[in-house]
Amino acid sequence: MVGYDRALVEHILPVVFDDTTQAWGLKNEMSPDADMPKGFVDKKKGSSFPAHVADVRQAWKLRTAAGLSLSEQQAVFLCFALDLTVEGAGRVLGCHKSSVSRRVERGVGKLTAFLNGVEYVDGYDGVVEDHAA
Repeated sequence: MVGYDRALVEHILPVVFDDTTQAWGLKNEMSPDADMPKGFVDKKKGSSFPAHVADVRQAWKLRTAAGLSLSEQQAVFLCFALDLTVEGAGRVLGCHKSSVSRRVERGVGKLTAFLNGVEYVDGYDGVVEDHAA
């Protein structure tokens, strides 16, 4: 089972909203330049990025089941699909940027919790390991 965290979901959300960029749409910052010699590639150890995109895309389709309110859906869409700043999204929604920021934080947190199969609590960032003895 893959554990999703907030950073991974935030990284993938722009790809979810852009149908022209499929799973290969984001540049891998760790990859060598194109003019560098190629090394050995183990094709059995492929990237899990396409699976992550599919999971986050499905979670977005089920966003009401994930518990996102309409205002959270709007804020997430404006910030990740349209790439607006929280100030710009606040102007569109007619609210302050702190409200938009709070809605985006809660919306992404709810999507992350939904992907992990746990209930959302405020401030949820990802899988928390239980160290109870």
